[in-house]
Amino acid sequence: MKFLVGSLLLCAVLHLSQSYCYRKQLEMTPDGMPATYCVDTEDGTKHALGSKWRNSECMDCTCESCCTAYSKPIKIPSDCMMEFDKENCKYNVFKKNDRTISCPVLGAVGK
Repeated sequence: MKFLVGSLLLCAVLHLSQSYCYRKQLEMTPDGMPATYCVDTEDGTKHALGSKWRNSECMDCTCESCCTAYSKPIKIPSDCMMEFDKENCKYNVFKKNDRTISCPVLGAVGK
């Protein structure tokens, strides 16, 4: 019985560990032919079919889908704060009164 309850609890929270992803539909040319490239929906850049890239919104993409490339802290010590570093696609967690001192992340969602 304990195993069953534990398994159900695990299934209930498993989705919290997953990255945010979305699927994309490949475009067709005006004459109805499949496109020879795809366009990133966030920044409009063109990419070859079959390629992988990280876009300007820190999403790891293919022509079919994009997923977040980072984890988001959801539990940090009360004397700490977090800030998103868009250049490196990650959250930095540090002391509120001293940004040079890192803080532990006690819980996170995503990648």
